[in-house]
Amino acid sequence: SLALCPAQVLDREGQMDNPCTSWLADAYWDNITELDKLTNFHGLMNSFEQYPRDWHLWYTNATPEKAMLPGEWENACNEMQRMLIVRSLRQDRVAFCVTSFIVSNLGSRFVEPPVLNMKLVMEDSSPRTPLVFILSPGVDPTSALLQLAEHTGMAQRFHALSLGQGQAPIAARLLREGVSQGHWVFLANCHLSLSWMPNLDKLVEQLQVAEPHPSFRLWLSSSPHPDFPISILQASIKMTTEPPKGLKANMTRLYQLMTEAQFSRCAKPAKYKKLLFALCFFHSVLLERKKFLQLGWNIIYGFNDSDFEVSENLLSLYLDEYDETPWDALKYLIAGVNYGGHVTDDWDRRLLTTYINDYFCDQALSTPFHRLSVLEAYFIPKDGSLASYKEYISMLPGMDPPEAFGQHPNADVASQITEARTLFETLLSLQPQITPARAGSQSREEKVLELAADVKQKIPEMIDYEGTRKLLAMDPSPLNVVLLQEIQRYNKLMETILSSLTDLEKGIQGLIVMSTSLEEIFNCIFDAHVPPLWGKAYPSQKPLASWTRDLATRVEQFELWASRARPPVIFWLSGFTFPTGFLTAVLQSSARQNNIPVDNLSWEFIVSTVDDSNLVYPPKDGVWVRGLYLEGAGWDRKNSCLVEAEPMQLVCPMPTIHFRPTESRKKSAKGMYSCPCYYYPNRAGSSDRSSFVIGIDLRSGTMTSDHWIKRGTALLMSLDN
Repeated sequence: SLALCPAQVLDREGQMDNPCTSWLADAYWDNITELDKLTNFHGLMNSFEQYPRDWHLWYTNATPEKAMLPGEWENACNEMQRMLIVRSLRQDRVAFCVTSFIVSNLGSRFVEPPVLNMKLVMEDSSPRTPLVFILSPGVDPTSALLQLAEHTGMAQRFHALSLGQGQAPIAARLLREGVSQGHWVFLANCHLSLSWMPNLDKLVEQLQVAEPHPSFRLWLSSSPHPDFPISILQASIKMTTEPPKGLKANMTRLYQLMTEAQFSRCAKPAKYKKLLFALCFFHSVLLERKKFLQLGWNIIYGFNDSDFEVSENLLSLYLDEYDETPWDALKYLIAGVNYGGHVTDDWDRRLLTTYINDYFCDQALSTPFHRLSVLEAYFIPKDGSLASYKEYISMLPGMDPPEAFGQHPNADVASQITEARTLFETLLSLQPQITPARAGSQSREEKVLELAADVKQKIPEMIDYEGTRKLLAMDPSPLNVVLLQEIQRYNKLMETILSSLTDLEKGIQGLIVMSTSLEEIFNCIFDAHVPPLWGKAYPSQKPLASWTRDLATRVEQFELWASRARPPVIFWLSGFTFPTGFLTAVLQSSARQNNIPVDNLSWEFIVSTVDDSNLVYPPKDGVWVRGLYLEGAGWDRKNSCLVEAEPMQLVCPMPTIHFRPTESRKKSAKGMYSCPCYYYPNRAGSSDRSSFVIGIDLRSGTMTSDHWIKRGTALLMSLDN
């Protein structure tokens, strides 16, 4: 189970101290201490004391799965055991280990996706079996399906309809006609019409007993969705097409689809060819950037071929129309309207604008071999034929270095760790839910009871709400109102946790009936996840053990504040369930103090250069805030500005920041980077709550702010471990 679940250490009291605190995170040390308990790994903890330098070299190696393990561990471990050590310390390399393990034990065909041949799929089908395309971002099967219809002589009898509001009656009519007259019916985007899916389910069921025309075929396309009818999936042939991976593959595909007529249609060919290349690169970068997950886009967007085709037409039209290159119009229409039409997040829009400004500028036309990234490999090639551009693209690197996107090499590591987590979660969800108890081993129920009792013990005491309210009755200041609201929320959360754990214990012992919600809590605790019922108070991605420790620290901040009846000198902003409420209260206090309207106030941010122990008194105006982490950059304490992160340094603790209300609302000054601050690592937040809290101005150091925009640099209030 250690291969799938991170180690759950609720209490670090009896644990051996981490001997490598300078580079080894506590969560990784937890994994090592738990691994040491397994038969083949006794002595692993001590080897970190013996060979700290060797382990550090192994940990910072670019490919640790191939590097020699320190000391006797190189010869003591088989392939699976090596994988457990990699899993414990370098999650980002797990996918590579798993791939080579599968290749050496099962063969390479299990890791290479087959090429989709729609003609063969079509021949395998019958009029009664629907054919379902499971969509992935950036891929639209419509054109491939049209080509197939032409090849098989069905082009005249091919009817496509994109589902959505009000399209259901038309779809039902197309199906009726198709069944009797032998048409091909293609219903696209079923996930946009889920309410009509039960009706479609009945129609597919009727197909099984009816006698449809032998030429009839029903094609469907849908993004994966839990509400898509399972019976349709069971009755159908399912296929999916992965989008091409990498800048080279995407650009090759775009130039492959381009005809000579398209390539030479513009009256200003020299300009058009260069900007067309820049547009292809722009399109490919937008698509591929999603591989960096949270460091790529806050929200994953479905940019597709239609966006590229429309932009390509606009480019040709506007260049023909104007003698001077109309940069502003082109940039607005392509990035603002066309691609920007997909973008719903303001920070993502800022990134989109930064990219288009880099690729669509005078230098792109006037400078020979204009560079499209800091790397030398990516530039706009010299004027030539369509074939010469294809040849240049074929010489691009097969694997995209993160710098091609303006990213740091650490960004690859961060996204690989998230990929590994997704792999583990998928495998966990496939585990049998009922395991027979083996002699000497714990059953699921015993393990959950033990963990539940552990969690129960770690839940802090309730904070005395009534006592605090009476104590603060004389001073109804905005900060005291926030304190009382926070106490109420945390007390309610702790009450929910304790009552659900008590019910769970009774349910396992058979004293009460196990309801579906108790079943859910049981499975979550077994898999070391936080039950959704508990997670409603504030969003977090921490596993159960660190979430429980974090909860105790959060409650402690408010317990101390309530018992002393005065605010702390330095506020731990992440401890608030609603930090925006707290920040508004600080502005209100300042407005009352200085007798000015609260709407006239904005923030100034001063990053502290001294140690927290020197901050003994609260500032005259505003508050000290601690506990933020910088992702996608490092922080230079001496010069108080952003710098590049060290290798493998995925987050960097930020010094205390003075949040100071100020009346002079100034625009972001030169040399400053407006850095978004998020409540937790999932930057998009959830449907009921945004993760974004506030934009904080930081000095951008020797780099421009555009550099940090492409890096995806942001502040986080809490981490996921």
